[in-house]
Amino acid sequence: MATITRIDLANTLREHFGLTAADSYKMIDIIFDEIGQSLVNNEDVKITGFGTFKILAKSARIGRNPKTGVPAVISARRVATFHPSNDFRKTVSQK
Repeated sequence: MATITRIDLANTLREHFGLTAADSYKMIDIIFDEIGQSLVNNEDVKITGFGTFKILAKSARIGRNPKTGVPAVISARRVATFHPSNDFRKTVSQK
């Protein structure tokens, strides 16, 4: 199993488009910053052919410590979710 890092993405941009290393890193950072800021602003991020990132607000609830079984309060929180597009699902299922 391989992990794709920002460095890998920047190197791919550099190789495909002939960018400098510094410019390719800046592009990756700008893209991820834009996605992150949109999510912070509670905006969905839709990338055609890939999927949608959304923020889901979860209410507080009672859970259990799986080790001890003792009830515990799980606080309300916001979590980022990803829903792949149909095109992306088809591509992944073919491999």
